[in-house]
Amino acid sequence: MMDETFMQLAIEQAQRAEAIDEVPIGAVIVQNGEVIATGYNQREQDQSALAHAELIAIRRANDYLNSWRLEDCTLYVTLEPCPMCAGAIVQSRVKRVVFGAYDPKSGCASTLMNLLDEPSFNHHVQLTSGIREEQCKQLLQNFFKQLRQRKKENKKQIE
Repeated sequence: MMDETFMQLAIEQAQRAEAIDEVPIGAVIVQNGEVIATGYNQREQDQSALAHAELIAIRRANDYLNSWRLEDCTLYVTLEPCPMCAGAIVQSRVKRVVFGAYDPKSGCASTLMNLLDEPSFNHHVQLTSGIREEQCKQLLQNFFKQLRQRKKENKKQIE
């Protein structure tokens, strides 16, 4: 039940991204049942490939704990982490990741590969997937549908 609650908070972060025309992805980091950091996608706003929800949340959790190690933390994210985020999760020693929607194009927590449990790495992350999956997936699908519609309308206006 706690996973559902914290994923709802991640969804609220994703909605903050959507409100500023960012891809709606949100993340929440929890330690001992308490939210210690949040983040949402800000790539367009910051014009930075590094401004993923997970990386923003990890940086904030590091600042909050005054440590790069997030050993007793769970990261909740609305979309399966990409390779960059999966690497950061392993490097920051997050204990557990919970994600909502699977990412068929770049998911590296189970879909394309599982970097969170790569045998060669010295740290392995516990994984729970599919929490509020439909809601997370719908957020993304609606966003991209609206984006395509806006592009189509803009193209018509130019012609």
